[in-house]
Amino acid sequence: MAALQRSKKRIIVFSAVGVLVIALVLLLVLGSKKDNIIPVQVEEAQKRTITQIVTASGKIRPEFLVNISAEVSGELIALPVKEGDRVKKGELLVRIKPDVYIAAVNQAEAGYRSAKASLEKAEADYHRAKELFAKKLNAEQDLQMAKMTYDVAKAGADQAKAGLDRAKEDLSKTSIYSPLDGTVSKLNSQLGERVLGTSFMSGTVIMTIADLTKMEGIMDVSENDVVLVHIGDTTSLDVDAVPGKKFRGVVKEIANTAATTGLGTQQEVVNFPVKVRIVGDVSQLRPGMSATGDIQTQTKSDVLSVPIQSVTTRAPKQPPADGQEGGAPAAAQASDAKKKVEKPTEIVFVVKDGKVKAVPVERGISDDSHVEITKGLSGGETIVSGSFKAINTDLQDGMAVKVEKSRATSGKGS
Repeated sequence: MAALQRSKKRIIVFSAVGVLVIALVLLLVLGSKKDNIIPVQVEEAQKRTITQIVTASGKIRPEFLVNISAEVSGELIALPVKEGDRVKKGELLVRIKPDVYIAAVNQAEAGYRSAKASLEKAEADYHRAKELFAKKLNAEQDLQMAKMTYDVAKAGADQAKAGLDRAKEDLSKTSIYSPLDGTVSKLNSQLGERVLGTSFMSGTVIMTIADLTKMEGIMDVSENDVVLVHIGDTTSLDVDAVPGKKFRGVVKEIANTAATTGLGTQQEVVNFPVKVRIVGDVSQLRPGMSATGDIQTQTKSDVLSVPIQSVTTRAPKQPPADGQEGGAPAAAQASDAKKKVEKPTEIVFVVKDGKVKAVPVERGISDDSHVEITKGLSGGETIVSGSFKAINTDLQDGMAVKVEKSRATSGKGS
């Protein structure tokens, strides 16, 4: 009897353990199924206005800027302007000591007078020789000699005249006048300093004159974005030194040659300088200020769009490989495998009846938040817009999802 009771107890214990194991297995199975339901956020595909923007950084500088360099060497004996002064076109900026150049003019004038006198004498001798030759009173050789003397004297006079003109030109360069209305934005030299002329080298840059009423931004646009930029594109500029204020500009020039930094290194960067004319009040701007510009390259109204993060890529599904005979050449197998390699397809995930469908799409222009869809959607679809991990790694076609919270839509217009 006791043995029978112990047997019944074992059966009860084992049964309870079995029920518990079955319950745990069911719990794990159901729990794993529940975990496969991926939480997502969604947004409706709808029409809006999209403005494509290229962002670039650069420096502010005047549209018109002239470096005033000495064309002749000497000591600065007059410097009537200082940095920050407004100057008018034709106003005296610099005077270099002229003594040496005055002496050179005097010497050249004396040489020219001497050469001119020699020319007059040679010309008179030549005319007399021609008269005597006409009367057959001298030989042809004498006529030719007189002609040669005249030609040499004429060349000498021309050379002396050119030397005098050059000496006068050098003397005139000892006084430098402003080539434009503007501001002395930089003054490099002081009264009494010696400066070098530009005759055989780059002359001393004495000062810089700039028209600060007309400013521009020199923006460095990457090689990938420069093809999107066109003359006349509207630009919004943020200047670091003037926080909270937007400056408006227009693209006026796009460089044809790139400016490369770090050539041949891993840090190599290729940019194209783009000049943006700033319109409106520029009184707060100074040359050399740092700026960031948003160049509006294209605007499309009433186009179908989705959040920019909703567009992702997936590798296309590969069809099951057909069985091959054991004796198939390895080269043929490799060729077939190469043919099956395709580029990833751009898709969005459309939510319907609690599941997602991967829909291939083609993109157009984009702004900082939305991208135009030119093919694949008709509008009104519920598009997965988050999370980033779900869109880019977790989701696959046909998976079950749970909509956590729809993103607020802004209607038409961005």
